[in-house]
Amino acid sequence: MAISAALLTGASVPPPTLEVNVTGLRSAKGQILVCLTTNPKAFPDCSKDKASVRMAVKAADAGDFLVHAPATGTYAIAVVHDENSNNKMDTAIFLPKEGFGFSRNPTITVGPPSFKSASFAVAGDMRQSIKMKYML
Repeated sequence: MAISAALLTGASVPPPTLEVNVTGLRSAKGQILVCLTTNPKAFPDCSKDKASVRMAVKAADAGDFLVHAPATGTYAIAVVHDENSNNKMDTAIFLPKEGFGFSRNPTITVGPPSFKSASFAVAGDMRQSIKMKYML
């Protein structure tokens, strides 16, 4: 009986919740596109990861919002300040015209950071603060 009670208790543990705080938005226009993935090959563009969590949050509400991770594991978050709400990052001569940010706020040189530099372990509810960056 004790074994089945332990199995039932373990199975009923809810998936982790990430509280995300985005700072440094240059305006409250548009939305924040959010990508949460465990797949290094799908980072920072979650479109290649069917298991990723993708969502949009109104820029005015981006101070703090919740993202529900499917399970425990190693994740990375990418966010885009989609100011014109066209559901993509606009570029000009290969440079982002809209803001972006990543979990753990890695240094940005040329191109997006590696999954490893933005990834973090999720074993339960936690918080990530992301600072937006604007190139133009």
